[in-house]
Amino acid sequence: MFPLATLAASAGLAVGQALAGAVTSGLSGAADKTDPAAAGKAKMQKTAKDFESMFLEQSLDVLNRSQGTDGPLGENGTGGGVYRSMLNKEYAQSIVQSGGVGIGDQVMREMLRLQGGANG
Repeated sequence: MFPLATLAASAGLAVGQALAGAVTSGLSGAADKTDPAAAGKAKMQKTAKDFESMFLEQSLDVLNRSQGTDGPLGENGTGGGVYRSMLNKEYAQSIVQSGGVGIGDQVMREMLRLQGGANG
């Protein structure tokens, strides 16, 4: 078993930086000239999904590191680490496409809250 606190701490810095970039990206997307509200919301949704996918990818990477090097993706070959990383990315994208775990929704709500505070 891998403690959730350790998982969150290991991905903490990159996640914090990505969240800051996501909020900035989402807020700047609202300045689009075609339809500011729709374009801004679509950009924030994409940013929130991308953030959730990145977070899940890093989490899966940490979890899979603890499994060792046995099996078809073991590190004793020439590309086990590369394939494991690619597999984690695909798993993360698949999880987000099937509804995610709620991180993207939380990020979206926070960006909307911050945007409302910046506009109000």
